[in-house]
Amino acid sequence: MSRRHHYRRKDKEAPELDITTFLNLMVVLIPFLLISAVFSRITVLELDVPTGGGGAQDKPKLVLEVIVRKKGIEIGNGKGVVASIKKIDDKYDIPTLSKYLQKIKKNYPDKTDAVVLMEPNLEYEYLVQVMDAVRSAEKIPESNTLIDLEIKPNVSPEKIVLFTNISVGDAP
Repeated sequence: MSRRHHYRRKDKEAPELDITTFLNLMVVLIPFLLISAVFSRITVLELDVPTGGGGAQDKPKLVLEVIVRKKGIEIGNGKGVVASIKKIDDKYDIPTLSKYLQKIKKNYPDKTDAVVLMEPNLEYEYLVQVMDAVRSAEKIPESNTLIDLEIKPNVSPEKIVLFTNISVGDAP
C-alpha cells in the first residue's frame, strides 16, 4: 500500500482580510460620535485654594468663611465663628444661609471673595449647594407688597450676586 504524504506548500500566501464591513461601520459611527459630542457641555468653575498667612500684606477687613460641618453650617470672619445654622430635618438650611450672606453683602458691598471649608466625609452635593448659595441668591423685589403679588402672581425674584470668588478647603 502506498502512503500519501500531504505536504503543505510553504510559499502559500495568507488569505486577504475583507475589511469593507468594518469601514462601513466607521463611516456611520464617526459622524454620529462627532455630532453627539457637540451636545455634551462641561461647565468649569474656577476655584482658589486658601493660602497660609503671608508676610506684611494689607489684610482685608473681613475674611468670610462658610464652614460646612456634619451638625450644620458655621459662618466665620477669619478669627472665629460669628453664626451657626443648624440642620433642619437632617438637611442643611440653605435659605437661612442665603439670607445671612445677603446681610453680609449689604454691609460689605465691595467684597467678592469667600472661603468654603468642608469637613471630610461629607457628600459632594452639599458642597455644591453651599457654593451656589455663596455665589448668588434670589430676592423678591421689595417694592412688591403682598397685595401686588396677589394681583401679579408671575413676579419673578431678582438674582443677587453675592461672593463670586470662592476658595475651597478642608474645615479645621
